[in-house]
Amino acid sequence: MERVSIPISRLNPNFIGSWIIKPLSLCDDLIEYFEFNKAKQRKGVAIGGLNTDKKDSVDIIIRPKEIILPGNEIFQKYFEQLFGCHSDYVSQWPFIKNISQKYEIGSFNLQRYTPGQHFKKMHTERSGIGTLHRVFVFMTYLNNVQDGGSTYFSHYDLEIKPKKGLTIIWPAEWTHAHRGNILKAGKKYIITGWINFTNEI
Repeated sequence: MERVSIPISRLNPNFIGSWIIKPLSLCDDLIEYFEFNKAKQRKGVAIGGLNTDKKDSVDIIIRPKEIILPGNEIFQKYFEQLFGCHSDYVSQWPFIKNISQKYEIGSFNLQRYTPGQHFKKMHTERSGIGTLHRVFVFMTYLNNVQDGGSTYFSHYDLEIKPKKGLTIIWPAEWTHAHRGNILKAGKKYIITGWINFTNEI
């Protein structure tokens, strides 16, 4: 992976880390996995359940124990890259080490958006008792997008446009409320999930 810059926001620092994962063929393989596994595809849901006014996508949910199953080797390769991004993120903000030395990956999603689809509700990733364990959010754009489909962080007036391999990590806090803008052309694929506190004492 390689650390890259994103557009300058209205407020800095914004605590949003950004990298390009390598090789980029990982993105192609994840898209291929999504399209091949049609039986696993479901309408995307947000907190509160299915509501296409808030979120309109097609998702595959992967649980941590499924990563090691035959046929899912691509996720092991992806997380090798993601853990490198997270380590680099922590190196930029060393205080994070005082919060916890151990984290774990929870369930995560492969998502596809087609023209007109979105996650247009402004939301935060830690929004109730059931999500208090979330510490960071990760997202990788798996393809270049022709028009629309950007991610907008309202408090920073920051818009991030999809780019193949671009991976971002940010705190799962109200300070990073965001939405996915409507896709206007083509398809948009992402992989996204959370880095959580562990249950270990």
